[in-house]
Amino acid sequence: MQIYKVGGAVRDKIRKQKVNDNDYVVVGSTIEEMTSLGYQRVGKSFPVFLHPKTKEEYALARRDIKTGLTHKEFRFEFGKDITLKEDAIRRDFTCNAIYEDIQTGELIDYHNGIKDIKNKTLRHISEHFSDDPLRVLRACRFSATLNFDIAPETLDLCKKMVKDGALSHLSKSRIFQELEKALSSPYFYRFVENARKIGLLKDMFPEVDNLWNVPEREDYHPEKNTGEHTILALKAGKSADSVVNMAILLHDIGKNLTDSNKWPSHHHHETLGIELANNILKRIGAPNKYKEFIPFAIEHHMLYHHQINMIQKELVNIAITISEHQNQNFLERYLAVLKADMQGRAIDSFDKQLREFDVFATHLNKVVKIVSLPKQEYIPGFIEYINKLKNKKITKQQLKEIEISAVIEKLLV
Repeated sequence: MQIYKVGGAVRDKIRKQKVNDNDYVVVGSTIEEMTSLGYQRVGKSFPVFLHPKTKEEYALARRDIKTGLTHKEFRFEFGKDITLKEDAIRRDFTCNAIYEDIQTGELIDYHNGIKDIKNKTLRHISEHFSDDPLRVLRACRFSATLNFDIAPETLDLCKKMVKDGALSHLSKSRIFQELEKALSSPYFYRFVENARKIGLLKDMFPEVDNLWNVPEREDYHPEKNTGEHTILALKAGKSADSVVNMAILLHDIGKNLTDSNKWPSHHHHETLGIELANNILKRIGAPNKYKEFIPFAIEHHMLYHHQINMIQKELVNIAITISEHQNQNFLERYLAVLKADMQGRAIDSFDKQLREFDVFATHLNKVVKIVSLPKQEYIPGFIEYINKLKNKKITKQQLKEIEISAVIEKLLV
């Protein structure tokens, strides 16, 4: 019985990155032996065990035999005769198939994974890669989370898998699970770029894929189309917040719906994008934190372009919405999306724009701070207005107008 550490823990140790989880493979053992040593079996399809003390996962070395089209349809062979080399051949990428002997610390690398890590390259191991359709998504996801390039031959194989309908064999929840991991990387733009190269973006987000066909005004967007602007915005954002990255990805989605006869003008694209974004988020099964923030960010992502004194009422309105969602970091996320949009252009300097943005952000912070106070602190006679509302002498809309006026007046003090 020999035990080796394998997978992300070994890969990230070589990369000199923080190791979060340790996974182990056991060669030369059986289910009976592992159980007798106190390991708790948790794997249903194949033997995975929890260590009796550390609760880390230990799996018996195995062979995977494809039996169907989905990523779950495999038959597994395991036993004392399965070698480490056989276990390695079934794994996805060379960087994930490096083993560390827990006794000696020796690294065992059958597929030049260490070299690929040093070259920041994601490369599939064998033709068995295409047995699992989930690996197409994992290729794009790892390209983002590891900040690696995908090897040309792996890109070609992924293209073929997408063409053969890989995505149709995956559940919506499994797709979103991989997507969200990529969204949580500051290099999420790599996921988008590679997904577009292999045809996956067109399957997952046809509305985003089409943005490369939507022209922009070159005097404002030298990158010429909305797709390239979206990539530049994701790069500028450098966010590790999955909600922010999804909002940036979809912020200009409404430009698909503007009058093509008037392109590259895109008037009212922010309002046109709301319903489209809602449909996308519903289609991919996004949780509520996405559904609550992203339509809001899309609707209001153009505000920073206006003079503050021209949009005071609108700023108070959105500040009220933001203050109601402080536990979800609405303000920080909103400003992150706006700043990424501003910087997502192929120009040399943003000094002037950044100064103007800082004025906008400072003002909005001030408005949010005011509306977050108890209302009686900034609305004179608030209790009287509440009584009038109860007695139907004023409407809720009238009370809101009173609140907006009170906030604006306080801002002028």
